Amino acid sequence: MIPQRARATLAASCIIHFLHDGCSDLLYVLFPVWARGFSLSFAQVGLLRTGYSGALALFQIPAGYLADRWGEPRILAAGTFLTAVGFLCIGTAEGFVPLLLYLMIAGLGSGTQHPLSSSLVSRAYEAGGRRVAIATYNFSGDLGKVTWPACVAFVTAWAGWRWAAQGIGLVVLATAVGIFFLLTSLAGVPAGPQATSAADRAGNGWGIRNAWGFSLLSTIHAIDNGSRTVFLTYLPFLLLGKGARMDLMWLALGVTFAGGATGKFVCGHLAERWGIIRTVLVTEIATGLGILLLLALPVTPALFLLPILGIALNGTSSVLYGTVAEMVAPERHSRVYGLFYTIGIGTGALAPPLFGLLSDASGVPVTLAVLAAVILVTLPLAHLLRPAVEGKPVHNS
Repeated sequence: MIPQRARATLAASCIIHFLHDGCSDLLYVLFPVWARGFSLSFAQVGLLRTGYSGALALFQIPAGYLADRWGEPRILAAGTFLTAVGFLCIGTAEGFVPLLLYLMIAGLGSGTQHPLSSSLVSRAYEAGGRRVAIATYNFSGDLGKVTWPACVAFVTAWAGWRWAAQGIGLVVLATAVGIFFLLTSLAGVPAGPQATSAADRAGNGWGIRNAWGFSLLSTIHAIDNGSRTVFLTYLPFLLLGKGARMDLMWLALGVTFAGGATGKFVCGHLAERWGIIRTVLVTEIATGLGILLLLALPVTPALFLLPILGIALNGTSSVLYGTVAEMVAPERHSRVYGLFYTIGIGTGALAPPLFGLLSDASGVPVTLAVLAAVILVTLPLAHLLRPAVEGKPVHNS
């Protein structure tokens, strides 16, 4: 693939990532609005998060198999179209059950994005520059997390949440059509049977060269992603409990997401300098202690803490994503990334309603204190992972 086509593929994938990650995280702005409008409990709010994230997680591996048959552009366009339909329907929801159903439809469509876009970018940059391209692709998702919640908060305050949801649906629908024609003209040729056989010979059909290391890495990822989802789901309720106004929610989430985008960039460089394990230890300790400090602060100092907390909250993930490829045969990167994303996002889908039950029983501050303790479980796991990432003897598959 010539460089110009590679750049075009990266640009298209970044647009898709920008949209889908934005659609996922703009929900954090709407949860308090829906909770008040539909008189929802914290557990029900958690189930709404689960509906979207769970459908997204469950469809990632099937999306990879469908792409093997029909090609990434078609499945990506179809998934983006389904997400658009989901948001258009969300704007008509009149209660908890239809809202949950429409969120599941939208999440199902977004399940195509991570594994297939990653595969397209990886293939486009086989000749070189893949690490920078993947980093650019990941950063575009964080830009969506900053942009779309702010836009939705503004439109919701001006015209109501229904107009905001349907406006998002129209933008995603138009993008689905454009992306289909662009990617169809740019997509490369899928890996053939020879590459598949090579991946199968790597050890277990998935191409995972180090099952023990991959299991530890996935467990840390699951705790990290689940904790981040729980924190973002209940952060607005914590701030409201401190006396913050509803119109400050977009600002609070915006600065947190901006910190997260910075964390993706900064922690990737720190991992090169400090090493993977040390970076994970620093980010996880900072996340746990930052949440505990946030509980003790009044609203204004809390807003200043949130971007710093966002750096630690999101920084771990960039380190983990880059480590997956080192444990997997190149021919199986897209499929194993689908598995890795499914594990993390699946945990992120299951955790909010469980912590929502705790919030209903004991309050949001107690829930976030428990969450901070759970995050610290990653510290011994990171220590166990050290041999796998530093070249010492490990349990191989």
